[in-house]
Amino acid sequence: MGLQLREPGSGKDALPDPVTSGVLWQWEPAQHWCCRLRSLCKWQGQRTFIYSLLTRGTPYPASFLLRGIVFCIGNGLLQSYYLIYCAEYLQEWYTDVRFSLGIFLFILGMGINIHSDYALRQLRKPGEVIYKIPQGGLFTYVSGANFLGEITEWIGYALATWSVPGFAFAFFTLCFLGSRAVHHHRFYLKMFKDYPKSRKALVPFIF
Repeated sequence: MGLQLREPGSGKDALPDPVTSGVLWQWEPAQHWCCRLRSLCKWQGQRTFIYSLLTRGTPYPASFLLRGIVFCIGNGLLQSYYLIYCAEYLQEWYTDVRFSLGIFLFILGMGINIHSDYALRQLRKPGEVIYKIPQGGLFTYVSGANFLGEITEWIGYALATWSVPGFAFAFFTLCFLGSRAVHHHRFYLKMFKDYPKSRKALVPFIF
């Protein structure tokens, strides 16, 4: 028997959002709205608490923190509201190339992101605040490997959900983190005379 759920207030058979559904095999109708938020909450929790506690560095202005909080709350509400109340996915969506490619890119981007964050943390010993050249992984080819990973994640999320909020978030992520990657690349070139000349800012061999 095929897996089908009926959305509250809709007359159509629908499935939960594809990013969460793609890795879940069992569903209970009374719990589907909670499961929709699970993957999003895991990512937000990892970036908010785990990453920040593991990262060593210099202090930064409180205004950066406040702006980050405002954005994360606003974006979290937007994505969550859409996935809970607006999204409808038929079972055929699981065989769609957009869904498969989106899931692949999301997992690939997450792996790149986590590995790149780990590589950056290993650059400094406890108490150090000096700058060093990132090495290993995609840092061999680009200065912003961590940014590339996160951009890839959210492009995959946008494809898998095929939603306006998803694409809006992916576009914002590309613009914001892309500009940061360029800034970091220029900083590294200025800071280190021996910085690899073949290394690009964001996209290997291209940009």
